[in-house]
Amino acid sequence: MLIIGIAGGTGSGKTTVVRKIIDSLPKNEVVLLPQDSYYKDSSHVPVEERQNINFDHPDAFEWSLLSKHVSLLREGKSVEQPTYSYLTCTRQPETIHVEPREVIIIEGILALCDKKLRSMMDLKVFVDADPDERLIRVIQRDVIERGRTAEAVMERYTRVLKPMHMQFIEPCKRYADLIVPEGGTIKSPLTF
Repeated sequence: MLIIGIAGGTGSGKTTVVRKIIDSLPKNEVVLLPQDSYYKDSSHVPVEERQNINFDHPDAFEWSLLSKHVSLLREGKSVEQPTYSYLTCTRQPETIHVEPREVIIIEGILALCDKKLRSMMDLKVFVDADPDERLIRVIQRDVIERGRTAEAVMERYTRVLKPMHMQFIEPCKRYADLIVPEGGTIKSPLTF
């Protein structure tokens, strides 16, 4: 069994890299554990206050559950992966049944942040991208998929995403065995 951690800033291209890995391997050999599924439940927080939660801080994640699930999968046991709603900022009652596979990918902005989780990984990857490119991708995604306004996304980027990236995400690059530049979409110098 091979356990791969893939980290990088919001909008860096982690999903693109994960898709390329999954597409390059035989069908049903890979299981993906998105770190976002392991956000702590905030259903106890009043709705109007949930938007103030810093989801880019390591404290936003239930690391112990994610590590436990990786351990169980490594032991050949199945797990019930939590599901999380970005619209309500809460963990959902539904889970996803996950069977162990030859390759486990743990993907998320802070996938390389937790020392215990990092020690379980056979390969640690950091997906790097220009901050302007990441901001553009975040605006596009959050407006379309999460129902936010461009202004709200930019305000959040300045107030939360950029400082958290510099404080927690960027430093994780030093743990990477492999750094993927350009968000995994490197273009030929002859591409116009």
